[in-house]
Amino acid sequence: MSQKVLFSIIESPLHPNLVDLYQQLGIENVQFNSMRKAISHLKKQQPDYVVADFLYGYGNNYAGVNVCNLDVFLHSLQKYSSDTKIIVMAEKDELKHVAKLANLFKLHAVLQYPVSKKAMTEMLA
Repeated sequence: MSQKVLFSIIESPLHPNLVDLYQQLGIENVQFNSMRKAISHLKKQQPDYVVADFLYGYGNNYAGVNVCNLDVFLHSLQKYSSDTKIIVMAEKDELKHVAKLANLFKLHAVLQYPVSKKAMTEMLA
């Protein structure tokens, strides 16, 4: 059985450092600090899991077309790796907006910051 791969897309200072946990679980962690880099890498390697920060699109840059920072990446993910489990992390005030994303994409889990090792372990089991 090959090693599972997890993409960590880190766009918030609240994103937990769970590198040790991923190693303990035998999961290869590939980290990105931009969606562009994650999308580019997605074409080369398909992850089993994606752990990403949810940032709701309050500003004009989303122009009502996209819900949040993850839309473009998740559309690409459907094309390259539709079986990937998506774990989204959000602040308490933004959790109400995650439902809009869940209407567009199948989410494996939604976790509220701060995210504990125990909670993440349960989502990766």
